Amino acid sequence: MSVQQWVTSLQGLDSLRPRAVPAPTPGPGEVLVEIHAISLNYRDVEVTKGEYKHHNTAEQDTTVVPCSDMCGVVKQVAPGVERWQVGDRVVSTFAPDHLTGQVTEKELAGSLGLPQDGVLTTHRVFPEYGLVKAPSHMSDEQAATLTIASVTAWMAINGMRPLGQSGGKGEYVLLQGTGGVAIAGLQLAKASGATVIITSSSDAKLDQAKRLGADFTINYRTTPNWEEEVMKFTGNHGADIILETGGAQTLRKSFDCIAFGGLIDCIGYVTGKVDADDDRLNVNVLTLRRTVTLKGIINGPTDRFEEMLRFYGAHQIHPVVNRVFAFTKVKEAFRFLESGSHFGKVVIKVK
Repeated sequence: MSVQQWVTSLQGLDSLRPRAVPAPTPGPGEVLVEIHAISLNYRDVEVTKGEYKHHNTAEQDTTVVPCSDMCGVVKQVAPGVERWQVGDRVVSTFAPDHLTGQVTEKELAGSLGLPQDGVLTTHRVFPEYGLVKAPSHMSDEQAATLTIASVTAWMAINGMRPLGQSGGKGEYVLLQGTGGVAIAGLQLAKASGATVIITSSSDAKLDQAKRLGADFTINYRTTPNWEEEVMKFTGNHGADIILETGGAQTLRKSFDCIAFGGLIDCIGYVTGKVDADDDRLNVNVLTLRRTVTLKGIINGPTDRFEEMLRFYGAHQIHPVVNRVFAFTKVKEAFRFLESGSHFGKVVIKVK
């Protein structure tokens, strides 16, 4: 049996190409998974373009199988494996060695989709500990979205709380945009009892967010001073938690509408990584001005992933899948994600 997969030479979306390789065989403590669905993240676009360089992990190979998020079925179990059986539905973890606690460079060196080969393939071998059980109430396409977007949103909202303690009631949560992390955050925050504010440049997407339970919506194109609207919506309290996915053009506004003692989770940078305005206050001053916690989020460990899955199950949350592409249409899927036209997650269906 041969395995069909997509690889990239990190030279841009056009460098994505299919190839066939011999089927892998699991060694002791490993399992072979038949992959059914893969979801895309903005990270995957950056990897393909050779732009994902801000994590000092292992040396990048010139060719890599991209993507880290998948749902599949265990097809073969090697000796020593106790957790899984043939036929089990499973979901990948982003950094398999990150089982608990704070991530370090050591765990990041094992990240799927760069520097290690990822999951854009029909079959892949995983260590026993590098998988979690797929929720029974979700389809393969829905479960495939959990690995990065949902875990990142969960950690942004609950990562500062002790394991096993989720919160939300009485809190204001601000979400930027309507991509995978933001929509996962919307679902998780609402299920937690928080009041949710979300921004977008599209009124149509904001209407979709309202149907998912968003309490307040802001079109940042027609309301460029959206931070002032956040303060109005919260009675001048500010947002207790902000999922900061904008970057250079939004962080200052986040500082201007964060609550005293609030948490800004730095997750993405779709508006850029470099602040060109040298006249802005230093980030240290902005942080201490309201005793704010500014925290970078890189996914989360396996134990918090499993904690999140229990929450999803208890509240029967179904992730939002915007569009599904065939395995033969990988380039089209990447381009659609890059365009920013999606609401929620973009998924590639393998089987």
